[in-house]
Amino acid sequence: TGMGHLRVTKEGLRLEGESEFLFPLYAKEIHSRVDSSLLLQSTHNVTVNARNSNGEVTGRLNVGPKMVEFHGQQFQINSKDGKPLFTVDENEVVIGTDKLRVTGPEGALFEHSVETPLVKAEAFKQLRLESPTRSLSMDAPRGINIKAQAGNIEALSQMDIKLHSSDGVLLLDAETVRLPKLPEGERGGSGISQGLYEICVCPDGKLYLSVAGVGSTCQEYSRVCQ
Repeated sequence: TGMGHLRVTKEGLRLEGESEFLFPLYAKEIHSRVDSSLLLQSTHNVTVNARNSNGEVTGRLNVGPKMVEFHGQQFQINSKDGKPLFTVDENEVVIGTDKLRVTGPEGALFEHSVETPLVKAEAFKQLRLESPTRSLSMDAPRGINIKAQAGNIEALSQMDIKLHSSDGVLLLDAETVRLPKLPEGERGGSGISQGLYEICVCPDGKLYLSVAGVGSTCQEYSRVCQ
């Protein structure tokens, strides 16, 4: 029937208490007791290898004192119902949950591009997209929608902010459009010498610049508006 803590049953071998193996252990399945968990413990690390028919290692899980490493073609975490939650291979990382939550105080850092249909902040929290030393670019073939339902939208830049539409119009649909920091000329001075321009609006809403003068230099039927 066995010896010491080792017992031979109809289900296989049963070990009671702590067991130490000095050489490799070969088994098809290893189960814990019904009322306890299975503990694999080592003073250095615990390594689990998967081999093919030729004896070559095709997958390795190494649990060390400072790092957990996995070597293989693909790493995947599934939910209880079998839905892939997190998948990693050489080409991409796929997160299959409905919402990706980043809880770090510094947010998320992306060194290259990010492709996503939606970037959304938590309720009552601010959404901030920032590039500290370079530029921030958002591209979409059919448009970009920026919406703040309960607050303001701010775009801050050390250099220039350019709004460009290659095939369409730039629409500013608001009750009031303010440009508070535009320079103002002195009354009675020459507009050309001051290097100032007046922003004019065509009947269809198109904007153009006109050299500033003592009075308005905008023309309702300007050539620019035609």
